[in-house]
Amino acid sequence: MLTKKQQSITATEALPDRATEIVPAEPHAIFGTLLAKAAPEGQAQILFGMGCFWGAERLFWQLEGVTSTSVGYSGGFTVNPTYQDVCTAQTGHAEVVQVVFDPSRTSLDAILTEFWQRHDPTQGMRQGNDVGTQYRSAIYYFDEAQKEAAIASVMLTGQR
Repeated sequence: MLTKKQQSITATEALPDRATEIVPAEPHAIFGTLLAKAAPEGQAQILFGMGCFWGAERLFWQLEGVTSTSVGYSGGFTVNPTYQDVCTAQTGHAEVVQVVFDPSRTSLDAILTEFWQRHDPTQGMRQGNDVGTQYRSAIYYFDEAQKEAAIASVMLTGQR
């Protein structure tokens, strides 16, 4: 039986938008890089939802070729949600990790392998003790090649 926090909502049910965007003022604590929505020139990015973003983010720090990570929310309806907003399960967002990487030093396939090996996508709207739609498994890609690689990686895992 699903709890209310594990049930998806529609755009009309979502909390209202927030006008103020949260903009990071400090560089990344591990990499020293500036946090931005777009990857720097020569870099690529992809977003992963795989449970609590704090635990998920640190997994990617250790990968060769990853140049930066950041956490946030994606896949929902409410513009500029806060952590408190997302925890109500009324924004439609997933907690995500932005992984920025240097394609000359690592491959998207290597990063996708880490994604699949480091969480259990079969748990539905949860990961372990974390329960709610914001903890769902998700891949948010930025171009057609990433989409094709993500779909191929699902097929390799036997997930559907």
